[in-house]
Amino acid sequence: MRLFLLPISTKRTLIYCERLNRQLSSEQTYVDKITARASATWVKWEKYEKGWQKKLTEYGNKLFARIPFEEWSLKSIPPLSARRRADELKGKEKVPVAFPRSLIRQEAVSDVMGKLGTERQALHKKMMWWSIVGMPITAPVALIPIIPNVPFFYLVFRAWSHWRALSGSKHIEFLLEHNLVKNSPSSILDTLYSIARVDAALSGARKEVERVRAAREGDEVEAWDRSNPESEEMVLSRSNGKLMAETLEIPELEVEVERAVAQVERSLAAKEEMVEEKMDLRSATKGVNPEARR
Repeated sequence: MRLFLLPISTKRTLIYCERLNRQLSSEQTYVDKITARASATWVKWEKYEKGWQKKLTEYGNKLFARIPFEEWSLKSIPPLSARRRADELKGKEKVPVAFPRSLIRQEAVSDVMGKLGTERQALHKKMMWWSIVGMPITAPVALIPIIPNVPFFYLVFRAWSHWRALSGSKHIEFLLEHNLVKNSPSSILDTLYSIARVDAALSGARKEVERVRAAREGDEVEAWDRSNPESEEMVLSRSNGKLMAETLEIPELEVEVERAVAQVERSLAAKEEMVEEKMDLRSATKGVNPEARR
């Protein structure tokens, strides 16, 4: 397998695992076989013109879009089975980690991976058990004729999803603990991020003008100082996902990047909205007569 560290913003990074050697059908675990069959069924239902299957996939995809991209990325990393653990320990080759040198320093790769591998472990473990606890509660819905027990199967999926993310994070820890990671700075990624910077500069011109104007007016709340360690800016856009996937020849990466970018953009937009509200409140406060406040 090969790992990729892909910065989405100046503060958030996507980790993705490319499976170089897919398991043969006879070597797959029961979980892998069930997962593959469920995925194939879901894709089949998405192609339906109408019916409850089509409705289910439409609502389901909306729910999936709300799942944090960090969870999806950790799920791309295979669970650390006893066989895989033994193979990796006795293997001579380390797992390569590709990253853009222009955005991630080589000496910081282990720290970035360590953070991605540990920061959500407690959350995934807690939510996995909550999903399991909720399964028996939703089981009686199966008694309703015709209608499938959607809540139960959703909790099953969420329990599995949190388990996979937890397993992926523990795999990262294992690789770092046993020094099985090989840093591989990628010139291709540097080029892709250079293109992304040009795109971001063009699309963000209007926002930059507004920020400069705010800074000239002396409004420190509205002016986003790039030197401020608390500031966060995008380094990828949704359109970059397709180019990145095609260049690296990893089709699945397009969805992962687009999902991550969309979620981070929404998060930053919410923060900007809060800043604007504070600015409006400050402006309104400045305009009120001091006598009137009393």
